[in-house]
This record gives sequence, structure tokens and C-alpha cells, in this order.
Amino acid sequence: MKEGFRQAMAWLHTWAGLIFGWLLFAIFLTGTLAYFKDEITHWMQPEVQAHPLDDARSLTVAQAYLQQQAPTAARWFITLPDSRDPGLSVMWQDKVDPGKRGNFIQKVLDPVSGQAVQARESMGGDFFYRFHFQLQMPHPWGRWLSTIAAMVMFVALITGIITHKKIFKDFFTFRPRKGQRSWLDGHNAVGVLVLPFHLMITYSSLVIFMSMVMPAPILASYGNDTRAFFNEVFPATNNAPALGQPGKLLPLVPMYEQARTQWDGGHVGRLAVNNPSDVNASVNVSRAGSDRVVHDFGSTVSFNGTTGELLRVSGEQSLPAAIGGSFYGLHMGHFAGPVLRWLYFICGLAGTAMIGTGLVIWLGKRQLKHAKTLVMPFELRLVEVLNIASMSGLMIAIAAFFWANRLLPVSFAERSDWEVQTFFIAWGFSLLHAVLRRGRQGWVEQLSVGALLFIAIPLLNALTTSQHLGVSLATGDWAMAGFDLTCLGSGVFLAWAAWKMQHRTAPLPKTERARPLNLKQEAH
Repeated sequence: MKEGFRQAMAWLHTWAGLIFGWLLFAIFLTGTLAYFKDEITHWMQPEVQAHPLDDARSLTVAQAYLQQQAPTAARWFITLPDSRDPGLSVMWQDKVDPGKRGNFIQKVLDPVSGQAVQARESMGGDFFYRFHFQLQMPHPWGRWLSTIAAMVMFVALITGIITHKKIFKDFFTFRPRKGQRSWLDGHNAVGVLVLPFHLMITYSSLVIFMSMVMPAPILASYGNDTRAFFNEVFPATNNAPALGQPGKLLPLVPMYEQARTQWDGGHVGRLAVNNPSDVNASVNVSRAGSDRVVHDFGSTVSFNGTTGELLRVSGEQSLPAAIGGSFYGLHMGHFAGPVLRWLYFICGLAGTAMIGTGLVIWLGKRQLKHAKTLVMPFELRLVEVLNIASMSGLMIAIAAFFWANRLLPVSFAERSDWEVQTFFIAWGFSLLHAVLRRGRQGWVEQLSVGALLFIAIPLLNALTTSQHLGVSLATGDWAMAGFDLTCLGSGVFLAWAAWKMQHRTAPLPKTERARPLNLKQEAH
């Protein structure tokens, strides 16, 4: 009975991992990159210079800019720079007739001079963040598909634990240059090493989209009024309406400081000013998500904009909201400092490697059965093509995305869209190449191209901008320098992988390995 159950779990683990493996590889890799989305955005907009942080100075120049450029706007939004994102972001909404929504206009300011920075148009790291859970598909289909993949991943983790009864013992065993055995040892090692991370990141993704994939509790409690549920989870700030009388907005810095006092020194993420030129102006100061592990979606302090009077402070989270905020905070990792963020990144790469090695193991075991005939069935050839394109091809696509950022003219129309299109065009070419080239040669060529593209990124950056490694290291711009160095390290790793693949000796089937012994016996 036990063996029958374990065999059933092994079957489920194998086929769940195979069918969704290629999609999960892309989801895990782009999600891993998203932990550094702010740093990626900074590299992809080199015009935004990094300066020593001074929130009071930044807030003062932002208010002065908005009062000059959008004094009669319906709303202002100010996002302060931090150690990861050096840009001072301001946005305002045009005032229109009641019942209509005005257009939003966004600018990035230099936090010292207060001048608008003409930064190149780019999605930056937000592309990887959004692809991770939307897969560049229309809403809500991408979210549904990524959430279904997360469910399958969770099933694969549980069944993998059940199937590998010696998994913790095997974790301490690695046999290099043993073909399939080495791949399996590596698969077990990365799976066990960060198993708690895998379980947390997969289950928390389901909690984040609970209202979409598990709506029964919400429907049971709120009936058809699901909006009431969201109003409780994400409480809106009731802002006073404009009276139509001119008013003078007070400086925002004292309100900023008072809000921080309410949070015992907590950091400010964003300020929203409603009706800034009206006597009934209001200011909402929202807490940064990087302050705590438990994310609070409604942590806000509100003021009267013309008198500075403290109007309200958001209350404590309810227990369900705190639990949901805990899973959200753990999944997103906004609270993580540099060391912990790198740990998140490494664990994400381990999860990506676990998925990739699983796909290689599945194909390798079945290829051995056809090694004698030298004829590979269509279904195995299809898996081989998808393995190459989904892994090495995705690396080429990511590198092409970064190259497009530097090579497309800054004034190019729809520039950010073309960066994304370059990503998918490169990925499509890698799929075509995998179809035309046989297994090992396809791997070697694509890994080599990926290595060349990544290694050359620091040089490309130096040739096209003034923010090369010599400048970024000298000025302490660690986000810019870290990106170049990470690309260089990634290229070296891909070059090593290509070299190993080129010089790998494919193991023969058992019957082939026994043949020399039989011939020797016949000779005797």
C-alpha cells in the first residue's frame, strides 16, 4: 500500500513538474529578478543620478515643483527616493468635471535641483515583476495561469517530499561526473537546501490571490457584495471634498515629521495631496512597506492641508489582515535589507535550478532508452526543444532586453514597448534555433550567446552612458555597479555551463557499457 501510494505521488510529481515546468522556470526566474526591480530600473534609467538621501530636501523641492507646474490639479502624489530608487517621483491628476477622471502626469525629479530629469522611457525592473504574475497576458488570464502554476508547484513540492524517502540523506550526497545521477543529486540538494523558502514563496502566492482562486469564504461572509470585503481589507481614506474656495497649502515637511512620530520613526513611502489649491485641502502620508515584515495596506496619517491639523491615524490591523499582510510581506521581501535581499535572490535561483534540473532529469532518463537506435521520438524531441528555449533561451531574452535599453535611441517612440518586444523576439529566435539544432549543440550555442551578451553588458554600459563601473564604484552607486557586476558574473557562469556541456560525455546505456566486457570474454 505504501509503495503504491509513493508510486502514485512519484507519477504526480513527475507529470506536474513536466507539464508546468517550463512556465514555472520563467515565473521563478523573473520573480527572482524582481527582488532587485528597483536596482534594475535605476540601471535602465541612468539619467536619474543617485544623491545622498535627505527626505526634507526632497519633499521641499517636490512641493515647489508641483506648485509651479500643477497648482490647480485635483491630486498630487510624491514618492520619496530611497537607497534603492534614487529618483524623486511626482505625479498629478488633472482637475476635470465631476464624475470624470483626469489624466495622470508623472515626472522624475532630481532631488537636489528639483529639475525634471529627462529619463529614457523604460519599464525597467517592473517588467520582470509584472511578467512574474501576469505573464504579459491580458487581465485576468495571466494571473489565473500563474496562480494555477503556483498550485501545481505546491503539489510538486509536497509530492516530491513524499516520493524521496531518503531526500534529507541524499542532500549530503553529490556524485560529480555521473550523468543522470549528478543531475538527480543536484536536484535533491537545491530542493532540500531551500525547501522552507520554496514552501513559503509558493503558498504565499496563493494567499495573495486568495480572493481570486479561493472566493468561497468571501462569498459566504459578504454574499454578492465583494466590494465590502475589499473596502475592509484595503480601507480607503475619506477625503474632504473641495469647497471651491482658494486656500494656501502649508509646507509638507512638518506633516511628514509628525507622521513619522506617529509610527515611532517609521519611514514614509508616499504622500498624497487632495485639492492642493483649495481651502479644504487634505494630505495623506502613507507608511513605507519596507518598514516591517507584516505589510499594512492602510497605514496612513491624514492632515488638513491648510491648517496642519491632524485629522486621523489609521487603526491597527485586524488579525486576518495581519495574517494576510504577513504572507504578502514575506513573498514580496520589501522589508529585506541588502544581505537578506541577496539571500532571497539566491534562494530564488535555487528554486529555478530545481525546476530546470527536474526537466533535464525527465528527458535524460528517457533519452538513454533510445541511445542505441539514435532515433529520438517526437515527444522527446519536443521536450528537448522546450528545455533549451525555456532555459538558455530565456537567458538570451533577458540579456536582449538590457541591450535594447542601451541601443534604442532615447527619443525613440514607444521605447519601453520595443524593449519588451525585443525580449520576446529574442526568445522566439531561441525557440527557432532549438528546433533547427540538435540537443547538445543547441545548448552549447545558446549558452555561449547568452554568456557573450551578459559579459558585454558592462562594456555596453560604458560605451553608451557615463555611468560605467569606474564612475559608479567611485561615487558609491552600488545599485548601478552591482548590476554591471552581476551581469558579468552571470556571463561567466553561462560560459562555464557552455564549456561543461561541450565537454560532457554522454553516459551509455547499461547494455552498451557491458558490451566491451562481453567482447573481451569472447576473445578469450
